[in-house]
Amino acid sequence: MNDLHLISHHLCPYVQRAVIVLSEKSIPHRRTYIDLAEKPDWFRALSPTGRVPLLETGGRVLFESQVIAEYLDETTPGSLHPADPLERARHRAWIAFGSDTLAAIGKLYNAPDQAAFAAAADSLRERLERVAPEVSGPFFAGGSFHMVDGVWGTVFRYFDTFDAIGDFGLMPPQGRMADWRAAVSARPSVRQAPPEGYPGRLTAFLAARQSYLGALARVSCGSAANAG
Repeated sequence: MNDLHLISHHLCPYVQRAVIVLSEKSIPHRRTYIDLAEKPDWFRALSPTGRVPLLETGGRVLFESQVIAEYLDETTPGSLHPADPLERARHRAWIAFGSDTLAAIGKLYNAPDQAAFAAAADSLRERLERVAPEVSGPFFAGGSFHMVDGVWGTVFRYFDTFDAIGDFGLMPPQGRMADWRAAVSARPSVRQAPPEGYPGRLTAFLAARQSYLGALARVSCGSAANAG
């Protein structure tokens, strides 16, 4: 496992789930960040999809974030999944639901106007309300951190930036989801998964979008600059 090379982009939430597994299991690796707007030729040659993450190991290339995370978990001691097959499958189902929630977040920040933003926000709230009864607390399945918690940690990270832009009421201020978000967000592997400067990069990314949230982010950035 000492030849692992993770190829990433500094804003990609899917890369972060692999980084969380690497951190939780103390797996040595090296990491390269690329600019997806100007993909290097060597990356194009390696990636069949043109997306990150990629994992080079053993002279081969793995792609798709959850495939990479599962490989890292399966080839190292211990597991970030429950031992019971049914419970393990349930966790994997909610991991897939988390991936779909990331897609819903993309619809939110790309919504072109207030009406589309409100509809996307309602859809996102419904997803959070759907997963809430499944959470035992403080983590998804009680006191132990699992891979599903790491995946949802990449979801919750967006809300930190959204909350700094405006009060959209996307997540409940208290209760099971709020407690889960707090517990997962405090986990060192989750907290350290993105590269340094991530919040500012994400805010700049949002502010550059020609969308309803992008306009709000630009106002927020301007207000912060004036206050400074």
